Amino acid sequence: MITELLKILDKVNINELGMRQKLEDEIARFNIFQRSVFGATEKIKNNQDTDIRNFAKYILKEGTVGEKRELLANLRSRIIYKDKTLTLLAD
Repeated sequence: MITELLKILDKVNINELGMRQKLEDEIARFNIFQRSVFGATEKIKNNQDTDIRNFAKYILKEGTVGEKRELLANLRSRIIYKDKTLTLLAD
């Protein structure tokens, strides 16, 4: 089921993630940690939308049940489970 959800996240518009701001804050927090621990002085330049999408995928793979539940609950599109497949319905 997680594999199906990961495929759906590739199709979701990043703005449809209701918790976009929280994900951005967590990414920024991680980048600060990374710079302080590894001594990187220059700002890490990444595509922010890609980072958010990848972080959401990371939560689905490695996050706690609560984190996964929060991510899926804040998804603005509906997910339908039918015939053993997940489908994304845009509102």
